[in-house]
Amino acid sequence: MLFLGLASGLPFLLVGNTLSAWLKESGVDYGAIGVASFVTFAYNFKFVWAPAVDKLYLPLFCRLGQRRGWLLFALLLLAAGLMGMAAFPPSESLPRFLGMTLLAAFAGATVDIAVDAYRVEIAPPEAQGALAATYTLGYRLGLIAGGAGILIVADALGWQKGYMAICVLLLIPLATVLVAREPEHRVRERVPFAVAVQEGFIGPFRDFFARFGVALSLGLLLFVALFRLPDQMLGVMAYPFYLDAGFSKTQIAEVSKVYGVIVGIAGALLGGWAVTRFEMRRLLVVSAIGVALSNMLYLLMAQNPGQTWAFVATLSGDNFAQGFAGPVLVAFMSGLVNRRFTATQYALLSALANLPGKLLGGFSGFLVKDAGYTALFVVSTVSIVPTLIVLAILWRGLPAPAAVEE
Repeated sequence: MLFLGLASGLPFLLVGNTLSAWLKESGVDYGAIGVASFVTFAYNFKFVWAPAVDKLYLPLFCRLGQRRGWLLFALLLLAAGLMGMAAFPPSESLPRFLGMTLLAAFAGATVDIAVDAYRVEIAPPEAQGALAATYTLGYRLGLIAGGAGILIVADALGWQKGYMAICVLLLIPLATVLVAREPEHRVRERVPFAVAVQEGFIGPFRDFFARFGVALSLGLLLFVALFRLPDQMLGVMAYPFYLDAGFSKTQIAEVSKVYGVIVGIAGALLGGWAVTRFEMRRLLVVSAIGVALSNMLYLLMAQNPGQTWAFVATLSGDNFAQGFAGPVLVAFMSGLVNRRFTATQYALLSALANLPGKLLGGFSGFLVKDAGYTALFVVSTVSIVPTLIVLAILWRGLPAPAAVEE
């Protein structure tokens, strides 16, 4: 799970926040940078093709098994997308570059689908907290590579060579896929197409609403959708803000994507431990409030531009809060899925966890352009209020579920 977490975390910044820094240095304006972030909607709509990952056998690839076959296919597609971004930089053709970015985002989202399904299926429910923490650690290491690593290389050699170099790290998860074992119960006979559609697209949603009831199901989906709103609203404009604050790419790499990610790992380890010790409802409250309030620390940076101490203080609180919240949300969502429909149900939940924030975050560039960074920091913090209201409404009926298999 450590190495598969690396595979999930590696592309996330390369098609997201890191991409915004490349676009800014290529002369793309703030509004276009925000709109360009919409290519990462592949992560938000991955539940659309998750049933195919659950049910469809890929020729040749699925000789490794359903999960490992899809992982191998997605990792190779990801490498092709990242290399394509390097081959067609935004300074030459922005539409073609964004096309390659979309391909990489689609492949990265598919990696997420397969890894999440593998994690839930490979171990019993009581082990999911530990697996979530280990996965998050690997994910954070991937963020270091896709954040600090690429920035340092880009500062020295340029963005194109940086993206080509980062592809070498994909050899680690590729080797992992080849030696890992396949979840045993994934082996099954082929079924007719109509049955596959019923099981893959209709069954997962019917099962979710049947287990929790319509009202609670809608409440749970709304809560998951709102949980990461403050983080996602701020994310797309973080790199332009760092650059506007007077920091070089190497400085950003050292503070944001090395030190900050290490702090995030510490938060993730604490969050993984807390999942095994405390009630999930209270952890959700603490995590949500912590992530929201950490956005206000960016006001410290805004008032002290170019000051390393302000950068370090801000990133300490922000990354620790996000790191702590990661395993909490992952463990909570893992406990809501039925193992008969692992990929589809978890993909739906994880996609919803990013969709509203990404949608609003895509327009954050216009907010910064018209009202400044301070307005963005305040609005993103206040955006946690709807999440807390939904949680309060669900409080008594909120399940403490364990992943089930029927």
